[in-house]
Amino acid sequence: MVKYLKVCLAVLAGFFMTASAQEKVVNVYSHRHYETDKRLFAQFEKESGIKVNIVKANADELINRLQIEGSNSPADILLTVDAGRLWRAQERGLLQPVESEILRENVPANLRDPAGHWFGLTTRARVIVYAADRVKPEELSTYEALAERRWRKRIAVRSSENIYNQSLLASLIANDGVDAAAKWAEGMVENLARKPKGNDRDQIKALASGQADLAIVNTYYLGLLLHSEDAGEREVASKVAICFPNQGDRGAHINISGAGVTRHAPNKDAAIKLLEFLSGAEAQAAFAGSNYEYPVNPRVPWSEQLQAWGEFKADALNVGELGRHNDEAVRIFDRAGWR
Repeated sequence: MVKYLKVCLAVLAGFFMTASAQEKVVNVYSHRHYETDKRLFAQFEKESGIKVNIVKANADELINRLQIEGSNSPADILLTVDAGRLWRAQERGLLQPVESEILRENVPANLRDPAGHWFGLTTRARVIVYAADRVKPEELSTYEALAERRWRKRIAVRSSENIYNQSLLASLIANDGVDAAAKWAEGMVENLARKPKGNDRDQIKALASGQADLAIVNTYYLGLLLHSEDAGEREVASKVAICFPNQGDRGAHINISGAGVTRHAPNKDAAIKLLEFLSGAEAQAAFAGSNYEYPVNPRVPWSEQLQAWGEFKADALNVGELGRHNDEAVRIFDRAGWR
């Protein structure tokens, strides 16, 4: 089976490399699944003359695939969500550092690897959403306060296997220390209104249906519900409000969707051009306007929906720390019984 897989990978690599010899291409291994990305890739092709080939799978599958392919990999870019995954790919030696003045100008230092192995392309805040008819905004303050007894059986959140929750806990480890993070996880387990299940949309729906009063979600999920073609989803979103936690201290936890140039990229120059394009003003505005993700480029205005949620203070922690503390976060979740 392994021999067969290696043969298949070699054939695939040969196919892409032949294509590269015939025309300018960039091969992207992507975990993202948004129409906005498709439109931006098409625009890049038109403007640059470089064809964009996409291979889609979940992040762990793509990272494992890169590792198996090794120097035969046709991939030029790994594009995924969550800094923890990009850090994992970097630690396995699957990404290479790149020099780009454009990327350094467009992507703030805390949203990229210091050595240039990966760069954030969008930002998402992981926030508290609450049932507007049952919770007063002044009752909410910090992530840490969610572990207090007054929230017993009132919180909905997805599984600890989810990378977003792992990165949130990793941020607590980085900011508060291991012992405090462990105590928080234990308190959260006591406060769950139901067993963790579903995605962030499902947590918001749990509030609307009265199953819980609070949930922890990424902001863009609420944006997608608010602007859904489904009237029922829009109604769900109308019943909840956002709290950006920790505004009195470090700021709300943020994470990224980002990308890096692969270690054996056969089209490195084209890969860097694509990343520069995606960090530019036009692409950043598209991410914000259609996906409700925050632009990483500080010169790009927020979309109308993002502005409606209001300005907030964001945690300035380098998002690479989320990957550095991921293993400890998983161990804490396991000990706390957060499944």
